[in-house]
Amino acid sequence: MFENHLKEKMAKGPVYGMTIYTGSPAVIEAAGQFGLDFVFIDAEHTGFEVGTLKECIMAARLKAISPLVRVSRPDEIQIRKALELGAEGVIIPHVRNRADAEICVRGAKFPQKDQPLWRRGYDSNVRSACYSGAGFNAVEYIKHSNETELVIPMAEDFEFMDNIEEIMSVPGIDAINYGPADYAMSLCIPKFYDVNEPNVKASMDAIAKYTGRLGMGLMAPAIPPVAENVRTLLDRGVNMIIMGNDMMCINTSLKSIMEEKGKL
Repeated sequence: MFENHLKEKMAKGPVYGMTIYTGSPAVIEAAGQFGLDFVFIDAEHTGFEVGTLKECIMAARLKAISPLVRVSRPDEIQIRKALELGAEGVIIPHVRNRADAEICVRGAKFPQKDQPLWRRGYDSNVRSACYSGAGFNAVEYIKHSNETELVIPMAEDFEFMDNIEEIMSVPGIDAINYGPADYAMSLCIPKFYDVNEPNVKASMDAIAKYTGRLGMGLMAPAIPPVAENVRTLLDRGVNMIIMGNDMMCINTSLKSIMEEKGKL
């Protein structure tokens, strides 16, 4: 079994990561080398095949940086597959109601007597179970997975807020990822990543009240990833900070290169 430490880190303070759009294992290794806590591997807005996900997760495990995978939709099979490939958590986009939230936990959490919604399918011949190799114990594997792998629905639609009470009551949710851009778009407000926009701020504050009371994590992006934006998120109860993404880093570097070229 993999050693999953992100929950443990979150109990001590904020954690920091970045989104991966390129599918580059080298970028993930570099992120781990520099000390980030997690990578947010995006399989929603990219064309990643299973092979790419496997390589990205392996790179993260190699550098002891927690791999979180965003699947393309609330789907039990996609969620289970990401975890079986070795992801430490799954991020599920566009969770709009309790039924969507139930899909999230049903695909991620193994059955437990006091949790009738948890129905993850079992197979020990997978990476997350170390292929049932030497010393494998099925009971320990199931317990370890349920306790340490994170289920992170995304709040990025106005329907999430309409149904927040029911969604947050679903057992097995570990954190909420707040998407300010899509949330604003769902209200037809053309402001991207502006966490001070009144509707965005109000919804984020409402979610933070739930996550704080229930002991859940709250994830959100700092765009651009500068100290002022990070402080704003921390002040609002966010403890999982997304410090931009790999394409942003590449674009920033290319812009700088071209500016220097222009001085010649």
